[in-house]
Amino acid sequence: MTLQHNAQIPEAESKERLRLWLGLLKASRSIEATLRENLRTEFGSTLPRFDVMSALSRFEDGLKMSQISELLRVSNGNITWIVDRLAEDGCVVRIPVSGDRRAFLVRLTPHGKEEFSIQAKAHEVWIDEMLSGLNVVESIEIRSKLGQLGNTPKETKDEPSH
Repeated sequence: MTLQHNAQIPEAESKERLRLWLGLLKASRSIEATLRENLRTEFGSTLPRFDVMSALSRFEDGLKMSQISELLRVSNGNITWIVDRLAEDGCVVRIPVSGDRRAFLVRLTPHGKEEFSIQAKAHEVWIDEMLSGLNVVESIEIRSKLGQLGNTPKETKDEPSH
């Protein structure tokens, strides 16, 4: 192997990783677009609404608005708007937090739980259909590899952020 060839390997690896990133992005956007369309046409709902209900379904006692925002990594304003619509539809209730006049817990109502359960079952079927080209072993391997991506060393104060 020549020095020139060795210098090209990292560039080739870099280009391949860039292609991988673009492929992941394309697949993610395609799946998300299909989910958005399916939720809209089958349930008259939205993906953000589904995401809020999903978060609440995992916390029987409810969550503060700021906790929902933090879990979903979106602004409090977006969460407020979605929770307002869910409350109007009878899917959630706001419960005052003792000792904090400004804070409320948001909790799914029985109607909200039922609606989410129906949508979650459909969501699972849609995802299963979209990823049916992968067998169980491949799914586990890819999920494992994707999990490793979040385990890169953290930046230090001296390193520039990107």
